[in-house]
Amino acid sequence: MPSDKEMINNLIDNYTSLQRIKKSDDIEKEIDYQIKVLKAKLESFGIVTTDLDL
Repeated sequence: MPSDKEMINNLIDNYTSLQRIKKSDDIEKEIDYQIKVLKAKLESFGIVTTDLDL
């Protein structure tokens, strides 16, 4: 189970990502970027992301 600091850090990351999307001039480009970053993080933990795409 993650520590309190890890959970807070994850929440801050999520909040920052949402703010970046909201303030972006090109929302689609920003969402694509956020997805790339998230996939890289998941894959660094060994999680296969190919089946996650809709």
